[in-house]
Amino acid sequence: MAIDKVFNEEIKKPSDFKFGTTVVNVFDDMVNRSVPFYGEMQRMIAELAADHAREGTNVYDLGCSTGNTLIGMNTTVPEHINFIGIDDSQEMLDKCRAKLQQNGFTRTFELLNADLNQGVAVNNASVAVSCLTLQFVRPIYRQKLVRSVYSGLITGGVFILVEKILAEENTFNRDFIRYYYDMKRRNHYSDMEIAQKREALENVLIPYKLSENNLLLRECGFSHAEIFFKWYNFAGLIAIKN
Repeated sequence: MAIDKVFNEEIKKPSDFKFGTTVVNVFDDMVNRSVPFYGEMQRMIAELAADHAREGTNVYDLGCSTGNTLIGMNTTVPEHINFIGIDDSQEMLDKCRAKLQQNGFTRTFELLNADLNQGVAVNNASVAVSCLTLQFVRPIYRQKLVRSVYSGLITGGVFILVEKILAEENTFNRDFIRYYYDMKRRNHYSDMEIAQKREALENVLIPYKLSENNLLLRECGFSHAEIFFKWYNFAGLIAIKN
């Protein structure tokens, strides 16, 4: 696994964060060191998908990146499931395809290059996953995207959502961010790396509060969303279509 050194040298002219070749090459190290309990998140997603995926349907991974979620679900969901991974970075999709082949991926699958800001067609889905993806969709387009997920789910289908979030109250928000940066330091990121990545993500990753994500899901048709993971400023929710 290539080591993430994207921000370990001073950047004179910072630019917005992009999922290009430089990030793709170190992405797996980046998420494991930057996202608390990332491996456990993936295990939980695979377990939840296993209980709700139905044979003869599609399982979607919106923002599939290098394929970690697809690989995890491959070991748990029933047979005769078609996997569909969607990402707006062709470099990510190329890496994903290579990893699926390297890991002996056994299911039929499609990898589609699409910008989720422009919407995406979801059809005959029993499970749709958005793991740390919706936060990168511009807020003005999020409701349209979630509505398309809801419309494309079969009755009893689920939407599994993992997001970086804001605390409901500013004091806790400051505390949670401080704890998060402490975690990154424990994972050997320097203060310069933390600061430069924060600046690069400022206009790209726009988190909601947990209550705002719940409201978004309700407004798009989901009657309830259950929290299955929570760590300071990260949360996982599962919503079912009744």
